[in-house]
Amino acid sequence: MNEARLRSLTPSVLGILVRRGADFAAAEDALQDALVEAVRVWPSDPPQDAKGWLVTVAWRRFLDAARADASRRRREDRVDEEPVPGPAPASDDTLQLYFLCAHPSLTPSSAVALTLRAVGGLTTRQIARAYLVPEATMAQRISRAKRTVSGVRFDRQGDVSTVLRVLYLVFNEGYSGDVDLAAEAIRLTRQLATSIDHPEVSGLLALMLLHHARRPARTAPDGSLVPLAEQDRSRWDTGAIAEGVHILQRALGGDGLGEFQAQAAIAALHADAPTAEETDWVQIVEWYDELARLTDSPVVRLNRAVAVGQADGPRAGLTALAALDDTLPRYDAVAAYLHERDGDPVTAARLYARAAGKARDLAERDHLTRQAARLNSRPAG
Repeated sequence: MNEARLRSLTPSVLGILVRRGADFAAAEDALQDALVEAVRVWPSDPPQDAKGWLVTVAWRRFLDAARADASRRRREDRVDEEPVPGPAPASDDTLQLYFLCAHPSLTPSSAVALTLRAVGGLTTRQIARAYLVPEATMAQRISRAKRTVSGVRFDRQGDVSTVLRVLYLVFNEGYSGDVDLAAEAIRLTRQLATSIDHPEVSGLLALMLLHHARRPARTAPDGSLVPLAEQDRSRWDTGAIAEGVHILQRALGGDGLGEFQAQAAIAALHADAPTAEETDWVQIVEWYDELARLTDSPVVRLNRAVAVGQADGPRAGLTALAALDDTLPRYDAVAAYLHERDGDPVTAARLYARAAGKARDLAERDHLTRQAARLNSRPAG
């Protein structure tokens, strides 16, 4: 069956799933999995009733996802909203599942995607967003990973670096506010830190604690985002900051610098500054240089451009930004910020508005829209 025929069936199948009780987003995700499976199976074994086949497979995928989500929520209910310092409580089997999904037969990227979907409770759309790839591409990657491990023995666990990558992405998704998984990621990373003496495990735990410490100040009472420079630092969790810094210092005293330690060092410098104006941006740029060397990540270089703009002035930041791909997520927002600091509110307003149109979530879009409106309301001249 050709692709056009598959697309023609999508609306009616989606409607059936919703009428059966699936919410729209979950129905879309389940249907995407079914379509990927259809592309794989139908050429050699076409069904007599294509629509019925899609409904059956998609509904099963929806039920599997619903059960996994219910299980994840039960685990979250056992965790306090704010993670407490100290050793982790008795472990459950969740961390073991992370290691099993990070099977050596999978590439690291496929193992991460599979674990996020099967154990972490994230949707295909959320995982695709984290990897900066189209949702269909990620759906195919997850489907291939499932097929790869379907016939293997789970007698060999994945490596620590893959599991750390999964925990990092789960925390980031939870920290964004889209799904509240941040405390669960911290809980699991604590468990890992008690069982493995690994500087990057400690680095990741420190990074999570330092970011989570700022969480109460990240949003205003109306739910709007509060930029780091404008946050009420008296609302930061000083206990979590102290623990994060202590863990980081021990990690940096070991052998081998890793990306999570470098990220934690940047977070610690922000946390250590009594005010935004007293932030040690020169050191932050130096740590971003280390992080870029370790990861060669364009997102790291984008964040580095902001730091350069603070340390050496907005013109220097714009020069660093010009070397990057302007299709990067949040590129326009960074450019707008630097142009505003450079005294060009007209260009900044235009870029803020363009960034709002590309924003990944409602809170971010509203914040960028307000920034554009603020500059557009200024008197001319």
